[in-house]
Amino acid sequence: MLPPRLSRRDRRKAGEKAVAARQERAKVKEQVANGQLFFFDLFKDERKSISRMKLSDLLQAVPGVGQIRADIIFDKTGISPSRRIGGVGKRQLELLRQEFLLIKNSRRSGKLLVVSGPSGVGKSTITNRLRADNRFWISVSATTRQIRTNEVGGVDYHFVSDERFNEMIESKEFLEWADFAGAKYGTPKQPVDEALADGKNVILEIELNGARQVRKNSKDAILIFIEPPSWQELETRLINRGTESKQSTQARLDRAKEELSAASEFDHIVINHQVEESVAELVSLALA
Repeated sequence: MLPPRLSRRDRRKAGEKAVAARQERAKVKEQVANGQLFFFDLFKDERKSISRMKLSDLLQAVPGVGQIRADIIFDKTGISPSRRIGGVGKRQLELLRQEFLLIKNSRRSGKLLVVSGPSGVGKSTITNRLRADNRFWISVSATTRQIRTNEVGGVDYHFVSDERFNEMIESKEFLEWADFAGAKYGTPKQPVDEALADGKNVILEIELNGARQVRKNSKDAILIFIEPPSWQELETRLINRGTESKQSTQARLDRAKEELSAASEFDHIVINHQVEESVAELVSLALA
């Protein structure tokens, strides 16, 4: 008996669903490749398009896992290369986790670079230039301060409530945290550890008290202090920024004097005359 023929409308709908499924799978692979999505989280994904994705396609999207390494993983685990994500069992999933642990342990750990300095000195401008460099991973801090115009949550900062921030302190989720200018700032620990294990050079752009905490807890961290060309230049930058009240700006200027006096506590000092030169110096320190 022949299968029923689909109408033109049904064929069009089926084609649209197939295209949407391919787009979803392509987006997922891109997110895995960029480190935005964790490989093992996809085995919990309930979307049909993802559960039907071939495991071999997903494996090869993982940074550091190409066709050859994927074939080795399939050979060692005994999993068929044609296996779909939704068909991976608990035992097979555990074997995959063991293989990924071996891959992580075989990689050279990256360096932890702490970039600090007074407000307005250009820390964010310098570190943002390295976001496109695959050798670096820029940590995104959590903060309780209000989001500013043109800032994006999850990119510039993780904007959280005071209550949520305090919960993170209690559960020891921070590598460091500090109060600054009436708000709290902290570095989530888990993403930093994962990036270092993946061989990335991690950059923390944090304030003085946070840098001191990292120095105390991470002996291998490299502390880099960014200085302005002059006090007058720093004062002009902060005033012209226009993102805060006069009272808040003055508080930052007062704090800047304290921070500049602590520059000797750092391993390296970079004077930010030109952004391009400062970025090149930062890269040199990381790769030395």
